[in-house]
Amino acid sequence: MSRTLFRSATPVTLVGGGPVESGPLDMALRLAPTAVAADGGADVDLPEPHRFQAVIGDMDSARRLDALASEGVPVHRLDEQDNVDLVKCLYSVAAPGFVGLGFLGGRVDHHMASMNALVRFPALKVALAGGQDVCFLCPADFRIYLPEDARVSLLPMAPVRGLSCEGLRWSVEGMDLAPDARVCVSNRALGGPVHLRLDAAKAIMVLPVELLGAAVEALAFGGTGAAPA
Repeated sequence: MSRTLFRSATPVTLVGGGPVESGPLDMALRLAPTAVAADGGADVDLPEPHRFQAVIGDMDSARRLDALASEGVPVHRLDEQDNVDLVKCLYSVAAPGFVGLGFLGGRVDHHMASMNALVRFPALKVALAGGQDVCFLCPADFRIYLPEDARVSLLPMAPVRGLSCEGLRWSVEGMDLAPDARVCVSNRALGGPVHLRLDAAKAIMVLPVELLGAAVEALAFGGTGAAPA
């Protein structure tokens, strides 16, 4: 699982085989201009001038592999079945950050596996965008700039406790969250910087997909939470 198949000096847009809408795709490619396909994501038409730089996965669903290979796109077949294609991309692509599309929505088992992938790679900066939401692993100490009344949810993937909270309508300070107990859904930003401290990076933050840029900015700059220009 440690072999690097593709390296990028710029953030990478990973495109999976699930639902991919044009709006989030355009946003993702502006933020992460290098595109890599995860198996069936290779069948997605990218807007000009973007081209897939590699295809990675077990290749059980992609239909355009021969055409892409003829164009010089490297196709890396990973037959191991212990991991979904998103995980295969995360462990075999070296990049400063990732925006993933086609991993949310669609089949529930694929959707849940994507949440699992976020928690399994806490050292990576990964934001997954769907038709309505952007999801990412919330760092234990996280700052982000959000507009007033923006929807903010925290979904624990393991027991996690809120240590401090600024900028949300309903504070999670002192709150114990767990997959089989309390969760934090549909909180709201007060407008401006939000600062959360958790006792572990074990919760998925969910924001409206329109805030993908804010999420990528906060993650890419180490959680500085600077206001967008």
